[in-house]
Amino acid sequence: MAYLECIECGKTYPDTEILYTCISCQSLLEVKYKKEEIGEDPIQEMEGVPLGVWRYRPFLPCDKQVSLNEGNTPLYHAPRLADWAGVDELYIKNEGGNPTGSFKDRGMTVGVSKAIEMDIDIVGCASTGNTSASLAAYGARAGVEVVVLLPSGKVAMGKVAQALIHGAKVISIDGNFDRAMELVQKAAETKDIYVLNSVNPVRLEGQKTIGFEIIDQLNREEPDVLVLPVGNAGNMSAIHKSFKEWIKYGIINKIPKMIGIQSEGSMPFVRAVKNSKSFVDPEPNPETMATAIRIGDPVNGPKALRAIKDTDGTAESVSDSQIVQAQKKLARLEGIGVEPASASSVAGLKKLVDKGIVESNEKVVCLTTGHMLKDSQEVVDVCEPPIEVDADIKSILEAIG
Repeated sequence: MAYLECIECGKTYPDTEILYTCISCQSLLEVKYKKEEIGEDPIQEMEGVPLGVWRYRPFLPCDKQVSLNEGNTPLYHAPRLADWAGVDELYIKNEGGNPTGSFKDRGMTVGVSKAIEMDIDIVGCASTGNTSASLAAYGARAGVEVVVLLPSGKVAMGKVAQALIHGAKVISIDGNFDRAMELVQKAAETKDIYVLNSVNPVRLEGQKTIGFEIIDQLNREEPDVLVLPVGNAGNMSAIHKSFKEWIKYGIINKIPKMIGIQSEGSMPFVRAVKNSKSFVDPEPNPETMATAIRIGDPVNGPKALRAIKDTDGTAESVSDSQIVQAQKKLARLEGIGVEPASASSVAGLKKLVDKGIVESNEKVVCLTTGHMLKDSQEVVDVCEPPIEVDADIKSILEAIG
C-alpha cells in the first residue's frame, strides 16, 4: 500500500488520512510505496498501455476513477529554437496539450480520483488560474462540488472563464495567491474541503508522470538537462521524485540536471538556490506578467531545493521582456504557442547557455506548462496589431509588400 512520509522527521501516516503536512513537525509529506505494491517488474505491467498518466499506475496511489485522457502530451524536437538558444539538441515537452490546457490535469486526475476513493464531496484550491480551471473540469467530470479562491485582478480571464463554465464556485479575494492559499486551507478545516493544491502530496503523484513520459518519449534515454518554470515548485519536486523512483528500479541510469526558472519580479526560489539556503524566504509582493508563476511563497520549496542539490542543478531568473522574446521565438520558429510562464524555461535556457552554465553539446528538455490561449490578452498586447486596409486587391498587395 501507499503511505505518507514526512520529508523531515520521517513519521509515516496511512494515505487514507487527509493530511497535507506532518502532525509532528508541520513539514511537507511525500507519498511512498512499499515494494510489494509496485511489484518486481512494473515495466511489464506498463507494456502495451498507451502513454498518459494512467500508464504509470504501478507508481500511483489510487486507481483511475475520473479521467479526461490527460497526459501523452507532445515532446517536440526543436532544431530551429535550439540554434537560437545555442544548444545542439533541444526538446520541448508541451503540457499545454492536456485537456484543459496545462500540466495541472495530471495532478487533478489523480487527486480527484483519490477524493472519490475516500468518499469526499467537496474539493477546493487557491489558484493563479490553471489549477482552478483544471480542478473545475475534473470536479465536474466526477460530480463533486468545487470551490476555488482567486486573487482579484491577478488571473488571466481565459482561466477564470474555464473555472466558471465548469460550474465551480469561484471566490475572488482582495489579496495575492499566497493569501488565497492561506485562506483555502483555513476554510478546509471548517468545511471538510479536500485541498488539491500542490501542498497535497497525492496531487504531485500525477504531476510526476511528466518525468516518466519524457523518458519514454526519448526511448528510455535520459536528457542531460531539464529546464522548467517554478511557481509553487510542485513540478520540480514531483519530476525529481519520478526520476528517483525509476533509478531505484533500474529503468534509467542517471537523473538529469534540473534547473528552475523564475521571473525577476517573483524569484524567492532563485534567491534561495543562489544563496545556498535550505529554505525559501517568502517574497511579500511578487510581480510579473507571467501570472502562472507569480507566487511569493512556493509551498514545495523545501522539496524542490533538494531536487536542485541532488542533481547538481541550479536556478536562474529572467526578465519579463526575455520571457516575451522566448514566447515569440517558440511560436515563430517552432509553431508552439505557450503562455508567458511556460516560455520562462526557454528564456532561462538561452541565458544559461550565454553564461556557460549549460553546455552546447548537452541534450536539453524545456518544460512548457500552459497553452498560449490561457492568456490571449497578453499575446495581443505584445504583438503588432492586424494591418487594416481597404477591401481591394491593390491595398492587399501593398500590405503584403
